[in-house]
Amino acid sequence: MSYCVNCGVELDDTAQACPLCHTPVLNPNKPVDMWGPKPFPTEKGEVPPVSRWELSLLISAMLLSVSVCCGVLNLFLRPDRGWSLYIIGAAVMLWIWFVPPLLLRRMHICLRLGFDVLAIALYVFLISVDLNGSDWYWHLALPIILLGGAILLCLALIFRGGKRSILTTTTLIIGAIGLFLLGVELFVDHFLTGTWQPGWSLVVVTVCVALVIPLVIVRRVPSLREEVRRRFHM
Repeated sequence: MSYCVNCGVELDDTAQACPLCHTPVLNPNKPVDMWGPKPFPTEKGEVPPVSRWELSLLISAMLLSVSVCCGVLNLFLRPDRGWSLYIIGAAVMLWIWFVPPLLLRRMHICLRLGFDVLAIALYVFLISVDLNGSDWYWHLALPIILLGGAILLCLALIFRGGKRSILTTTTLIIGAIGLFLLGVELFVDHFLTGTWQPGWSLVVVTVCVALVIPLVIVRRVPSLREEVRRRFHM
């Protein structure tokens, strides 16, 4: 058994240099075995990339299997309730979220968000089918989902245009939250009373405006902006 004269690591009989410190092995009493098998691979191997089609097929098969099993079980267990629609809807939503982006490598952000909003809308629709709530779905849930999707799409397009500062990003997100909650109360009031009577959403919007004003001031004043940037990058 040989050991490296520099670092003391144990050497294989086929080692011409120490694998740890790369010191040449010089032992006149025991020449290097040039023909024996190496203790480690001498050629670099490459792991083949995972096929997107195979991965998509596997995800589809798993989700389909869960949906079918739950649907069949629903026929025998409490057939008066469509509880399996919740699971089937979740499976469909996950399929839309994961499989199309795998198959379409360069999916445009509008198409990607469109698929996501469609998945959520379909899932909530299946819930409304079980609860016999088509009225609240078409007049309340769907408009709120579409509003949220439209706001997210606008934010995605704005951020996609280039790198934004922390102040700008925070300002846009706070403004989007205020706008979304204002729209939520609008749809809720129209669904329940037929008229818009803004209340709690105005409080949220006021808080959002109060948070945005200092951010806009800091963004407009160069010295304050540089100080904030310096502190965040410390």
